[in-house]
Amino acid sequence: MELTPAGGSPLAEAEDREQRRWNRTRTVRASCTIITIICSLFAVVLAAHIVMVLGEANPTNGVASFVRGFAGGVSLGFDGLFTPANAKAQVLFNEGLAALVWLGLGVVVTMLIRRFALPGPRRPVRYVALRRSNTDSAAPR
Repeated sequence: MELTPAGGSPLAEAEDREQRRWNRTRTVRASCTIITIICSLFAVVLAAHIVMVLGEANPTNGVASFVRGFAGGVSLGFDGLFTPANAKAQVLFNEGLAALVWLGLGVVVTMLIRRFALPGPRRPVRYVALRRSNTDSAAPR
């Protein structure tokens, strides 16, 4: 058995490389899952607040006040973007848009992380012998 100059076998180096690749893939997938869960949670809270406002929930209730406060914190500044005369429509448009932005933001961020942080596909390197082209101009092409 022939050893490489570093003292390790080629098989051990390949296994080490595969282990690093697997660890990186696992870390990226965990990060993307956490980002997706957080963005989805914010969108669900905004949707719950919309449902509570449309359903005329008691604003002094503990759950309703918690959801209202949480929704105010994650509304991304869309609070006064649309100002229709109806307060229910205002909440529907402003917080509905914020919920859609949170979902879109989660998708874009996870897509970018996966695109740039995951290792690319393993492609075998192929060497192809190139034929020299005939320099005769009379030859058909």
